[in-house]
Amino acid sequence: MRSRPPKERADAVRNREKVLAAAAKLFQEKGVENVSMDAVAAAAGVGKGTVFRRFGDRSGLAVALLDERERELQERILSGPPPLGPGAPAADRLAAFADAYLSYLFGHLDLVRVSETAGQGARYRIGAYRFWHRHIAILLGEARPACDGEALAHTLLAPLAADHVTALREELGDDRIRQAIREAALAVANA
Repeated sequence: MRSRPPKERADAVRNREKVLAAAAKLFQEKGVENVSMDAVAAAAGVGKGTVFRRFGDRSGLAVALLDERERELQERILSGPPPLGPGAPAADRLAAFADAYLSYLFGHLDLVRVSETAGQGARYRIGAYRFWHRHIAILLGEARPACDGEALAHTLLAPLAADHVTALREELGDDRIRQAIREAALAVANA
């Protein structure tokens, strides 16, 4: 029998919300790379120790800010309408995932990039990456039962890395990136 995690103190909850609101505002105004943890603490009206203890660094703040948005996309995948949600053929769901993920990524590119590049392999330790990977592997298993869905899922996620998309965005633009990723997803699912 599992015990419930301890309930967070009300002041800790308030401080967390103040820090996240301040970080979101500063990141939006100045860009993620141009905001220090000290500036976030000052804007939130809390001590910098509070920010560092709770979030560790700027990438920890980015992960926390992305958490709700990732959960919204995950919920749409698990129980939303097809083709992103259940009820559509696996190839269509895979293409819908690529499109939905790119919309999320384009909307939060700087935050995702900071969260994915915090250290070597950071992208692969984020819980959301494991969710995206598992979802794609399951869809590939449905579309192509004999394929190595685990390896192919990593392959399909590779071009969705925020650093990669950032580097290509100016040259190709969002629409061309979106079309290329969609075509790659469909080609793999229908091979």
